[in-house]
Amino acid sequence: QVQFVESGGGLVQPGGSLTLSCVGSGSIFDFVIEWYRQAPGKQREWVGQIQSDGGTTYTHTVEGRFTISRDNAKNTVYLQMNSLKPEDTAVYYCKAEALPSSWGQGTQVTVSS
Repeated sequence: QVQFVESGGGLVQPGGSLTLSCVGSGSIFDFVIEWYRQAPGKQREWVGQIQSDGGTTYTHTVEGRFTISRDNAKNTVYLQMNSLKPEDTAVYYCKAEALPSSWGQGTQVTVSS
């Protein structure tokens, strides 16, 4: 089964940008890939997803600021995050929608001045 590894997190000031990567251990061509995040003390939250044809949907709190893209040749999905806010602080995870156990270890994003 495909497993994922997230990377690219870090500390960024409010209004800044980060791009996260989600690399699969095998082909991701046919999979819908989802991004989630979990803030301290809160439940894991769905952020958005990308279809196999490249179509995307987002939760309303990130719509217009976050962009998900994919490079199937590299088995990689990206989460471009712009205009970051302190409330975006969380551990970010990716997974394949069809593979409930494909969670990665997550990557920490901290938005703070």
